Amino acid sequence: MGRLVPAVTRALDILELFLEGDGTLSAPEVTRRLQLPRTTVHELLTTLAARSYLVPLPEQPGRYRLGVRTYQLGSRYAEQLDLAAEGQRVAREVAETCDETVHVAVLEDTDVIYIAKVDSTHAVRMVSAAGRRLPAHCTSVGKMLLASLPQHELDARIEGRDLVAMTADSLTDPDALRTELTAIRERGVATEHRESNPDVSCVAAPVRDGAGRVVAALSISVPMIRWTEEREAELAELAAKGADDLSASLGHRGAAR
Repeated sequence: MGRLVPAVTRALDILELFLEGDGTLSAPEVTRRLQLPRTTVHELLTTLAARSYLVPLPEQPGRYRLGVRTYQLGSRYAEQLDLAAEGQRVAREVAETCDETVHVAVLEDTDVIYIAKVDSTHAVRMVSAAGRRLPAHCTSVGKMLLASLPQHELDARIEGRDLVAMTADSLTDPDALRTELTAIRERGVATEHRESNPDVSCVAAPVRDGAGRVVAALSISVPMIRWTEEREAELAELAAKGADDLSASLGHRGAAR
């Protein structure tokens, strides 16, 4: 591993300060927050402004905001993002931690489509496949995605529709589903017990993009023989952490867990 270049590290530290607050900073504020010499800060700010990474504010002399070059870099990064590929990467990391099956899914109308999946190494495990489509109301990922919809969108998707049952425990009553979705919004995670598979329970958390929109959900699926309340709490935290990691790779600036 090569040596870190101090000047580059300091310049990046300065740029990252602009992710906080109102997005503007002065040289004295940068000096105070990074504990750097005033001359060094002045030279770095001048260089970053000359390269269009920062822009001086004419209406507030001495203050800067992010410049167009940072937007161009961010846009290029966004163009190269592949939700399925990023989802597969994060799902693999989560699965390595818990050794259970991990999925990433997106919502399409009233169904979920699994776009990434990593299997458990246990002999007894959930059998599924990327690309599979299931009724959203029967899965933890689907319920998480439905709970994230604005009310009018949720109404349009479930009003007047038959909620099919995959197992004897599937939610088929729209009112019961609405009650469950309200609880999911409050908890921030979704669970399902034997609702899509009589032998499996799952827990899921939301994945957000750079604008804060929920674009997918990440779940961990566990056979009932390994499911306990203690395990559910552990996996809920791990699913939320994995979803946060995937969200961060999509540009979301939510709180780290």
